Amino acid sequence: MDNINAQPQPRRARTPWQVTRSVWYAMFMREAISRTMADRMGWFWMVFEPVALVGIMVGIRSFVSGDQLIANAPFIPWMIAGMMGFFLVREGMMRGMGAVEGNKALFAYRQVQPVDPVLVRNFLEGMLRSFVFLIFIVGGLMLGLDMYPDNALRAMGAWLSLWCLGIGLGLVTSVASALVPEVGKIIRMLSLPLLIISGVLLPLNSLPHWVLKYLMLNPIPHGLETLRLGFFENYHVVNGTSMLYFWLFTFSLIALGLLMHLRFIDRLKAQ
Repeated sequence: MDNINAQPQPRRARTPWQVTRSVWYAMFMREAISRTMADRMGWFWMVFEPVALVGIMVGIRSFVSGDQLIANAPFIPWMIAGMMGFFLVREGMMRGMGAVEGNKALFAYRQVQPVDPVLVRNFLEGMLRSFVFLIFIVGGLMLGLDMYPDNALRAMGAWLSLWCLGIGLGLVTSVASALVPEVGKIIRMLSLPLLIISGVLLPLNSLPHWVLKYLMLNPIPHGLETLRLGFFENYHVVNGTSMLYFWLFTFSLIALGLLMHLRFIDRLKAQ
């Protein structure tokens, strides 16, 4: 009789953090399946792109003697570390641009905000790029390359720093490209020049000082040089490298991106 008269206990309301965590988990699984299984060649291209670029640069090296321009660091591992760090930032920026448009249908649920797919995509991209980088490190060690970091903590810190920079760029570009589609086209056009001026393929130390001081306004070389210093203890970083400047720039980007998402949230949902 007591069981019949007993009233059902009201279900406890979930906290905002529990709701957000559930949304992020569901979106992460959705993005992970789409990213890794929708295209049978997806994993191949993630590994082949940097491998092909390394092969091309090694072929060119015999003509330009690029290995002689780098102090206290072997050329191929130096370039691999730079490329993987740059791709981490670039993909965070690129993936962020399509995050809002690619998840419009989910905005019908009030729990899902436009900033959620941007953060989830960047987190997933960072995990995938970290896994690919580990493949390069293990493969390089098996081939006899000096790919073992001399200072693992510094290398990991620089890698996470570049990951955060990619998140900041993704937050900003996701709003800008959704509101003004032409911005996305311009950013895609600038990705190749950005690769060159970030010191990924050739050392910036060989450039004149008056050019270098302008190129170092770009935060990417600061992170890449610190990442390389983590791999090669005696490596001579580019003059003016500062992680303080890097983090001030990164925090400013993240704050700007979050403010843009907050300011234009209604327009992003209505796009």
